[in-house]
Amino acid sequence: MNPHFKQLGYAGLLPFIGLNALTFTTILPQSLVFLYFTQYSAVLLSFFGGIHWYDAISGNKDGHQKYIAMLPTLIGWLCLMHAGAPWVLATLSISYLAIMFYDKQVLTLPTELVVDYTRLRMNLTTVVVISHAFMIVSR
Repeated sequence: MNPHFKQLGYAGLLPFIGLNALTFTTILPQSLVFLYFTQYSAVLLSFFGGIHWYDAISGNKDGHQKYIAMLPTLIGWLCLMHAGAPWVLATLSISYLAIMFYDKQVLTLPTELVVDYTRLRMNLTTVVVISHAFMIVSR
């Protein structure tokens, strides 16, 4: 796997980590920290739906993948509409886990990428879920 993909993947964690760090400060009101965290999480979740959308149309698959590909975007949108609700961060966190496991079952990857991509997704998703848990506890 190209090292730039790994670097970009890990760079995508910076808003999660940075916003969690902001919960210890008074730089921003806590309500804005939670809102920004929710917004970033929802937008990033929709990215994973795009991966499946591309996989479905590029492989001319006729199964459920193209429909499932829309779920992360819809879930993210619903979470944005209810950004202050207590269930939102848990829903986003569970959605990251679900799409990661769905990736392992359905995503068509070249053989040489399977191990690296799976490891990268596991690492990234672990940090994302821990960040969500911390943000939930911080509320």
